[in-house]
Amino acid sequence: MIRNHYEEEHEAFRDTFRTFLEREAIPNRARYRAEGMVDRELYRKMGEQGFLSSWVPEEYGGLGLTDFRYDQVMMEEVAHSLESGIWTGALNRNAPPYVGKYGSEETKRHYLPKLASGEMICGIAMTEPDAGSDIAGFKTRADLQPDGTWVLNGAKTYISYGLIAELFVVAAKTEVNNKRQLGLFLVERGMPGFSNGRKLEKLGFHTQDTAELIFENVVLKPIHVLGDAAKGFDYMRGGLAQERLTTAAQSLPWSQKAIELTIDFVTQRKAFGQTVADFQNTKFKLAEMRTEVDACQAFLDHCVRLFNAGQLDQATAAALKLKTSEVQGRVVDECLQLHGSAGYMQEYPICQLYQDARIFRIFAGTSEVMKIVIAKDMLGR
Repeated sequence: MIRNHYEEEHEAFRDTFRTFLEREAIPNRARYRAEGMVDRELYRKMGEQGFLSSWVPEEYGGLGLTDFRYDQVMMEEVAHSLESGIWTGALNRNAPPYVGKYGSEETKRHYLPKLASGEMICGIAMTEPDAGSDIAGFKTRADLQPDGTWVLNGAKTYISYGLIAELFVVAAKTEVNNKRQLGLFLVERGMPGFSNGRKLEKLGFHTQDTAELIFENVVLKPIHVLGDAAKGFDYMRGGLAQERLTTAAQSLPWSQKAIELTIDFVTQRKAFGQTVADFQNTKFKLAEMRTEVDACQAFLDHCVRLFNAGQLDQATAAALKLKTSEVQGRVVDECLQLHGSAGYMQEYPICQLYQDARIFRIFAGTSEVMKIVIAKDMLGR
């Protein structure tokens, strides 16, 4: 499909990032997979090259590239590299924007330069052992002390970059003006009382570390409080459109890559005296997938332009995330089927793509939650 989505500067950025991945990441893919995570040093190098939180204003050490298309380019190139552990979307657009939007001036001057340089990477800690999308079920709490500090207690689970991130945005219940509320807090690795639980073994994304976090009387200063400690729910809700756009922008390139890998396979693999690509069933399947993915691509590019203009609403972002993740699931399944038994073997990349795809219908809100959001908007309630 012909796209007029990018400008010359975006394609120049793509070339630079692709060269970086070819030099720093692709040669190490096998080792990352064996060790179960991407080297922390890779993210420091990304920061040095301007690939981390490039939206950070220049006055705080960033490049000031607020155009989401730069992030979209990186997510496409990560899929092209076949190193799924490098979640540039999560690194740049999930947790760090909370610091930039709700941090005090002191907070921003302390943390944003470190996030842009790669000195720190920031994870987001929302999900709990007994509460996922149900924020009301959170048990982690932060209690305000007479001296103005907060004491944090609780646990989080399924946290991306839980082992190597140095900073986390943590959602915790608070009590403000005698009312139970929700606040967002910054917690640094190394703070007394903050520790990791176990590393979690996942179905897919084997080179992206996921872990439990434990907080036992962690003392937080005012610099660690993001905005109003009673408005965390509103802050999180306000960030959902960006999070779901980011999830879609990470999801769709993997569908594109699955089709590319499958075309390469079926045009070379022979069965019953002809290539697999010569069978009518193969042609029909490829045509169906190409059509669905191209339609999703047009929808995604449209939503990116809306986001850049400050016009992407929650329901549209939910519809985008729902559609791209569901299409991804169908596409990688059909592509694996066209690989036959080879698709079930770890040595073929389509096997990895199949494993990785399943989570996209779950995180950033399940498909079922997306349908609720969309229906509420349609019905006005």
